[in-house]
Amino acid sequence: MLVQDRPASKTSKPSKTQQPLHFSHHKTLISPNWVSFNFFKIATLSLLTFTIATLFLLYNSNDSPSTFLCFKSHLHVPKPLQYPTIIFDSIRPISDKSSGYASFSSDRWIVVSVSDYPSESLRKLVRVKGWQVLAIGNSRTPVDWSLKGVIYLSMDDQAKLEFRVLDYLPYESYVRKSVGYLFAIQHGAKLIYDADDRGDVADGDLGKHFDLKLSNVDVMQERILQYPNENPNRTVVNPYIHFGQRSIWPRGLPLENVGEVAHEGYYSEVFGGMQYIQQGISNGLPDVDSVFYFTRRSGSEEFDIRFDEHAPKVSLPQGMMVPLNSFNTLFHSNAFWALMLPVSVSTMASDVLRGYWAQRILWEIGGHVVVYPPTIYRYDKIEAYPFTAEKDLHVNVGRLIKFLVTWRSSKIRLFDKILELSYLMAKEGFWTEKEVKFTAAWLQDLLAVGYIQPRQKVMNLDKPRTIIGHANWKEFIPQKLPSVHLGVKESEMVNYEIGNLIRWRKFFGNVVMILFVSGPMERTALKWRLLYGRVFKTVVILSGGSKDKFGVEQATLDQVYKYLPKIFNRFTSAEGFLFLQDNTVLNYWNLLQADKAKLWITNKVPQSWITSSVNGKDMEWLSKQANMVKKVVSTMPVHLQVNYKESMPREQSLVLCSSEVFYIPRQFVGDFIDLVGLVGKFEIHNKVAVPMFFMAMDSPNNYDSVLNTMIYKPDASSSNSSSIYSAQVAAVHPWTVSSESGYMKLIRSMATGDPLLMELF
Repeated sequence: MLVQDRPASKTSKPSKTQQPLHFSHHKTLISPNWVSFNFFKIATLSLLTFTIATLFLLYNSNDSPSTFLCFKSHLHVPKPLQYPTIIFDSIRPISDKSSGYASFSSDRWIVVSVSDYPSESLRKLVRVKGWQVLAIGNSRTPVDWSLKGVIYLSMDDQAKLEFRVLDYLPYESYVRKSVGYLFAIQHGAKLIYDADDRGDVADGDLGKHFDLKLSNVDVMQERILQYPNENPNRTVVNPYIHFGQRSIWPRGLPLENVGEVAHEGYYSEVFGGMQYIQQGISNGLPDVDSVFYFTRRSGSEEFDIRFDEHAPKVSLPQGMMVPLNSFNTLFHSNAFWALMLPVSVSTMASDVLRGYWAQRILWEIGGHVVVYPPTIYRYDKIEAYPFTAEKDLHVNVGRLIKFLVTWRSSKIRLFDKILELSYLMAKEGFWTEKEVKFTAAWLQDLLAVGYIQPRQKVMNLDKPRTIIGHANWKEFIPQKLPSVHLGVKESEMVNYEIGNLIRWRKFFGNVVMILFVSGPMERTALKWRLLYGRVFKTVVILSGGSKDKFGVEQATLDQVYKYLPKIFNRFTSAEGFLFLQDNTVLNYWNLLQADKAKLWITNKVPQSWITSSVNGKDMEWLSKQANMVKKVVSTMPVHLQVNYKESMPREQSLVLCSSEVFYIPRQFVGDFIDLVGLVGKFEIHNKVAVPMFFMAMDSPNNYDSVLNTMIYKPDASSSNSSSIYSAQVAAVHPWTVSSESGYMKLIRSMATGDPLLMELF
């Protein structure tokens, strides 16, 4: 069983048994005269058949001649993404004619997916008063599944409901709950609690924890704490901090935001009545990703994490999002359109992507997401938790949030906006064209079962964010609840360590790290991003080969400097850029005294920065590099040329720097980009170009000395050794990570300077 009970989806339907083709055979007498008379026709037909066969073989051959390549390529041109044409005003109603519950109606539904016989938690859900439980089966559900008091829809039952979405749903997945949502709406739902069969509702009463009646006067006049939204660059938050657990993060939170562990300085307020989506917190095993689960769980010991039950619920303002899940979330009727679970992404990503997509549309109707204190206890009974099933989260979720926050639509009706957003998300690669078709089917089914589109609210999402005056600040300081991870209790020392992390994040929070990975990325790319992403604004990973599923961009190390301007232009508000190769360890805690307005490089580190003569035998490569440098220098603007010539010790020499680590502040970015432009098509090696750029941008006397303490032993007999590593220096070279065990060895070494790493990894 997986954490969310979500195996890999099988999206294709089983093929029907093919029937054999029957041919009638006729005996025909063919005379020699007939052959002679029709010889020309026979020869022509044979030649034509041979030609077609030859073309077919050439087309399907891997070694087909170039003559046929254009033909082959033409046949494989992908079709453009089609935008569905729907006339929403002419959707035919769908009534329940097959389930046996045609006359049944309830306004409160609990929808769960079941793959095994009824659990004890599900039996408790049935006893929650005032709610009807609807269980949705899949291809793994036992054929004799039943539970008194539950409406159960087997695969056969679902197939008879005539919903359009059935054509797109995988067979073994919990996302078949989309059928259940439509069934509940068809049968009078006003509230739908999205649940699973492994959580116990606290006190057996959903109404005690969630807001069920939003039209109630008391609810509409209630003031709810809301995250401050003054910072336009803050688009996602970790709600677990508000409820007392700052070192835990929810599944779906971008890994680069994991290190943001400070609580709010203050809150604003919002009136109740518009919290159409209500996300509950889970005690026991909260909604966490596989990175957290496998790195902070000790052996077979079960998680039993507790959150502050007395912390006030908290709302998300427009422009800010939070991860949502499908096992502890309440939807009011105005947000029923938001229940659609994507079918073209991994199952572990489906509900999270739905949540972000839904939050953006929710702003169009003036609605809010509100996160509530613990509403269920969820048991940790995990047997497997596939990291690969979360690839759509760790790679794309940060980019998705940025896309959604900036998206605007000129469509008039809400459903047109929903369809447009789904289409644009497919164009951007967040999901596939299948999702566009599924969205179209989902919206039509909603109307067919009687759902009415909610009214939109006129708003200006582009107006400057409101600055809250001191008089309107509402303060709430979260508790710091104890947690047990890796068998170690958090203590005052851990609080001190988290305080250090906050200081490091404050120093590097607007600095972009550019990390070049030479080793295998499948096991390490995301871990590098998590390690340094806790501290830096973001981590851009480059490698010799691009890996879209890991968010890795392609660049050549020998001339990686030519790729850097693209990154500079992408992060125009960044304070600076720190380049690092994965064969070097960066001890970020020793860099806080550095001047972020100056250049950093290893010009004082022996063996890293050397001056070599270009005269003599076996100097052909150096001589060619020196000639190219000379040509570039001759075209430099006066201030760059003067700097370079004053810094160069002698004419017949060349400065080489391995350039494993260097830093470029914002004020020198323009000069760096200009210098890359001057190099143009010259194939100047990175070891030559980077020191040339640095000497042209500024005098070495003005470089910050922070990297001077770097341990640099390229000829060390044993890398990855405690005899080489020191937590008291700025960086250590070499250190190579090529496996999971190698990465953990690095973490254990770095933990002497950042002890919190042992908890986070």
